[in-house]
Amino acid sequence: MARRPIALVTAAVLLLEAPGIVAINAVMARFVEVQAMSLDGMDPDAMVTGTWALGIGSGAALVLCGLVALVAGLRDRAPGRFGRALLIGCAVVHGILGAVAVGLLGWKAFAFLMLVLGLLVLTLVMYGKETPAAEPAAEPAAA
Repeated sequence: MARRPIALVTAAVLLLEAPGIVAINAVMARFVEVQAMSLDGMDPDAMVTGTWALGIGSGAALVLCGLVALVAGLRDRAPGRFGRALLIGCAVVHGILGAVAVGLLGWKAFAFLMLVLGLLVLTLVMYGKETPAAEPAAEPAAA
């Protein structure tokens, strides 16, 4: 089956996406810090800290999801319950971000997020519940 390469590609994409997310949040934190922006009177330092925390948390979550897909691909076995939940959550987040990104960032960002969503869903489907092989029916006794 072709499920092993799909899981490995999914892992590679997620592991490459993680530092990108951290870098994007670093740039946003720098803009907030330099311009001393605030939202409805919020402390700019709290916004900078929150942006960094979101970036690092998102990057760590992507690395964790990438590792789940990598282990599934290397072992050629379905991830456990916790791993499947992580991959499903990652897929949902990519779907929501894709819907938002199409309006804010354009079609290229949407296409990338939908590519990652497709890889996640394909990995989950390819490693779905495996049905045990049916036992051959016993031949009836000749009379």
